[in-house]
Amino acid sequence: MSVQDRIQLVGVNRLFNKTQVLHDVSFTVPPAQIYGLLGPSGSGKTTIVKLIAGIDQATSGDVFVLGNRMPKLSVLSNIGYMAQSDALYHELTAEDNLIFFASLFGLKSAHRKQRIKEVMELVDLSSHLHKRVSLFSGGMKRRLSLAIALLHEPSILILDEPTVGIDPLLRQSIWSKLEGLSKQGTTILITTHVMDEAAKCDRLGMIRNGRLIAEGTPQQLQEQTGADSLEGVFIHYGGADL
Repeated sequence: MSVQDRIQLVGVNRLFNKTQVLHDVSFTVPPAQIYGLLGPSGSGKTTIVKLIAGIDQATSGDVFVLGNRMPKLSVLSNIGYMAQSDALYHELTAEDNLIFFASLFGLKSAHRKQRIKEVMELVDLSSHLHKRVSLFSGGMKRRLSLAIALLHEPSILILDEPTVGIDPLLRQSIWSKLEGLSKQGTTILITTHVMDEAAKCDRLGMIRNGRLIAEGTPQQLQEQTGADSLEGVFIHYGGADL
């Protein structure tokens, strides 16, 4: 892979038992880029992000992150991963969850305290720091999961539908922060079904039935399909059931 690329997939296939869910997927993501994966439910987006995050392994083909073939344990400290399902300890407070994950990331006490403050402000949960997670709404749990993914200031962020259940104003604030992180050099891979989020990505990959069927900037995809919006692009590529 190019030393400039943060993420690269080369001819990736993934089979579960005898069912093939990814077919020869290849793409690259350089530093300081927000790359969006778009496609209907069951198209293979979550499988792709799990391969990149190192929690699943390709049946064939190669997945590289920071020049290392995945999965590789030493690379995980450079990745912030937010799954579709919130991996939180519900019997603990938000602060306890953050302290636990900070310890896994190796954050020292003073820096840990500062980062907890910063990420909770970002996701607008500062006033709920000492509340038990079992009392959180679904949207609040998503926001806490995002805070955890950002906690150790990773060079690569992998976010699987991070803004589901989050109100539009806060979603706008979160995207402003993501764009700021990208400008500072963070590579961000995101899956989303929200059209205005897709439009904010530097580059998009359209996934359908486990295949990458189109790739380009939002503008390039509109020009290629003759669509006057990203919604039109989705429909053109058979994504009407998104």
